[in-house]
Amino acid sequence: MPDLLPEETLRRLVDLLVRLVEAAGAAVIFVGAAIAFVRFVLVAVRRHEDGFIAVRLFLGRFLALGLEFQLASDVLRTAIAPSFPQIGQLAAIATIRTALNFFLNREIQREGRTMSEARGGASQTVPGGRVPPGAGND
Repeated sequence: MPDLLPEETLRRLVDLLVRLVEAAGAAVIFVGAAIAFVRFVLVAVRRHEDGFIAVRLFLGRFLALGLEFQLASDVLRTAIAPSFPQIGQLAAIATIRTALNFFLNREIQREGRTMSEARGGASQTVPGGRVPPGAGND
């Protein structure tokens, strides 16, 4: 049976996809950092202490998303006939990035609850016990 797509062509295609996904992850992190910096400056000028936590949460969400893109690029990189060293390297990278993402998400949730409680979390619920969008529990 003839090859529909030669392995070398497939490798080049996957390499291009890896670069695109890595670039997307880097762009997400950069955009989040740039916006967070602007928000940080505004909070610093206004001297609003609770604003710093909001900036951290905002940046943390972008970092978590960027890490997901970076992990996806690592998985793609080993999609074509990986060697055992590549699999081991992927396992190490995936473990580190997953752990970072886990702890980052846990911190985001904890800080989000803290901010919600500081705003009077119970007073932000609407009839039926739901929390309105943007009330700090997203």
